[in-house]
Amino acid sequence: METYCRELKGGRQLIVREAAPEDARALLAYIETVSGESNFLTFGPGEFELDETQEANVLQRFRETPNQIYLIGKIGVDIVSSLSFSGGKRARTRHCGAVGLSVRQAYWGLGVGSAMLDALIAWAQNTGLVTKIDLQVRTDNHRAIALYLRKGFSVEGTLRKTIALGGRYFDTYYMGLDLEDVADLNQR
Repeated sequence: METYCRELKGGRQLIVREAAPEDARALLAYIETVSGESNFLTFGPGEFELDETQEANVLQRFRETPNQIYLIGKIGVDIVSSLSFSGGKRARTRHCGAVGLSVRQAYWGLGVGSAMLDALIAWAQNTGLVTKIDLQVRTDNHRAIALYLRKGFSVEGTLRKTIALGGRYFDTYYMGLDLEDVADLNQR
């Protein structure tokens, strides 16, 4: 994937690129930081269990698999966002997969998430393989839901009690984006 650049609100430049094994240490530090900034993630501080070598191996496998990608968004030298997409392993499910996206809290509302999704969609359209992108989002994460709807995702279902946090349960929406629909929108 080529490097993707986007000017954010406020004029800062976001560089989106595919993560490489040598990003493992910085990415693990980013994950630990972001895990404490949002209750909307599926993990909290200290729950990400890979060491630097294991993370580097994961990033290498992402690079070697045609229906997977791991993107990082950087402002200067700092990772401010990450996005992973994993497609199915079998012939019947290779065309679709799930995305996970996080953004450092200090960069919320600047267009980082939008840029990361744009880079993912462009990559997926160029694979000749990926035709559907799925995700799960907590039903009370209104800003993220609004972003996904703007990008063309639709709510395909509600999963009950998928997240447990502080003695409470939260539901998630299952959302999907059919890339043929995106192509149809772009042609209008």
